[in-house]
Amino acid sequence: MFEGSLVAMVTPFDEQDRVDYEAVERLIEFHVRSGTDGLVIAGTTGESPTLRKDEHAELIRRAAGISAGRLPIIAGTGSNSTSQTIELSLAVADAPIDAYLLVVPYYNKPVQEGLYRHFWAIADAVDKPVMLYNVPGRTVADLLPETLARLSLHPRIFGVKDATGDIGRLKACQELVEADFCFYSGDDFTVLDFILEGGSGVVTVSGNVAPRLTASLCEAALAGNAEAARLIDERLQPLNKALFVESNPIPVKWALSEMDLIKPGIRLPLTPFAVEYHDQMRSAMTLAGIGVE
Repeated sequence: MFEGSLVAMVTPFDEQDRVDYEAVERLIEFHVRSGTDGLVIAGTTGESPTLRKDEHAELIRRAAGISAGRLPIIAGTGSNSTSQTIELSLAVADAPIDAYLLVVPYYNKPVQEGLYRHFWAIADAVDKPVMLYNVPGRTVADLLPETLARLSLHPRIFGVKDATGDIGRLKACQELVEADFCFYSGDDFTVLDFILEGGSGVVTVSGNVAPRLTASLCEAALAGNAEAARLIDERLQPLNKALFVESNPIPVKWALSEMDLIKPGIRLPLTPFAVEYHDQMRSAMTLAGIGVE
């Protein structure tokens, strides 16, 4: 359904800590020009935990309007409340979005049956495709392969973003689902091997800063050109490392501000990028061929 580099776009804020829609437009145009294959709006990288409900819905609506069909838009509407997730998803249902991204419920630590019922209920309530998002490093709860296999039977659940970084997990899941079920890496460090093992693409943080290079990596890997893809991956790995020296999206927002694409605003409890890592980031950006826009 979706393929290639799907960028988990940051949410830019202005000096008054409001969503900066001029910068949102600037970012979307940047990705259109750079060959990005799709955008995830209001995901973890988009600081969804600190978006008010009205901001969250407006951001999704306006981003989809700016894209105007030029890029697929996947709306991050997941939370640890089934009813609130349904409410937010329905609030943007009439916007020109293409799918929903639903994260595994965090903090309240549901068991596997709870995860199954949560996602099934949401998929029943909406009328657009659903991508699940498994990121146990943030949520603690882990969507296990057997539960994913049960959920894959829902006609609207088409794929999963797997951020475990475990290729073995990918293979275990592939054995339990139909061939048309889609897998997307949520880990920029292992995306190359993930795609070569049958993944459809990546929901990427690094693609915010290096969209053309990330899209080229996916294109080469999807075409089975492993040698070309590995050469690109080698250029991206120092950037991947720099983008995760502190909690995402702290580093990526600093990098984008250095590119004059956004202002450096970030919401508490996240804090500005530590000065000690600035040179590492600049060096990684240079290696990836990233200049100032």
